[in-house]
Amino acid sequence: MDGFLVINKPLHYTSMDVIRVLRKLSGIRKIGHAGTLDPLATGVLLVCIGKATKKVPELMDTEKEYIAEIDLSAVSETDDLEGELTYITIEKEPSLDEIKECLETFTGVIDQVPPKYSAVKILGQPAYKRARRGEEVKIEARKVTIKSIELLSHEWPILKIKVICSKGVYIRSLARDVGSCLHTGGHLYSLVRSRVGDYTLDQAISLVDLKENSELIAQKIIMI
Repeated sequence: MDGFLVINKPLHYTSMDVIRVLRKLSGIRKIGHAGTLDPLATGVLLVCIGKATKKVPELMDTEKEYIAEIDLSAVSETDDLEGELTYITIEKEPSLDEIKECLETFTGVIDQVPPKYSAVKILGQPAYKRARRGEEVKIEARKVTIKSIELLSHEWPILKIKVICSKGVYIRSLARDVGSCLHTGGHLYSLVRSRVGDYTLDQAISLVDLKENSELIAQKIIMI
């Protein structure tokens, strides 16, 4: 089998956990994914099988779409729910106009600092390993492109947004920075990747279904 599977990554699974499950179910070793999702994120994980693994770099360069919930009531060292939350006292809740104006500042080519609990390498070692040892972690800002941010709903303290962006964007960092922009807390409360390139969540199959019937792998594969 040479092709792609569109997987709906479950909560609390790493992207490599998904690969390990698929290797066990299919008996195929040559399997990789085109873009990591954090354990607390769900949604589209594009998996490449066999000769399709050569397409991983090309697929990682494609546009991504996310549905994110940002909690403005607290900050976190990890910029999501994995870290301990520190709640922030504010004088007043930001208005709808202030929120929209803030979100607009994050569209286009922007400078973004990845989370210190991330796989970004510092002197050859992932930043998260240094952070877990209590070392001071300083990551330089990098240029990333956010095509659009749409405010889907707002009910304090949760903002729900849809983000369309290029590779390399950390939605956790966006959540942190939106909070800073609004002078509130800011961490990622939930994240769903709804699209990778042309592959959408509607096409995705769950690991539960694949575990119950491994023959679905052959049926659902998108051949190259």
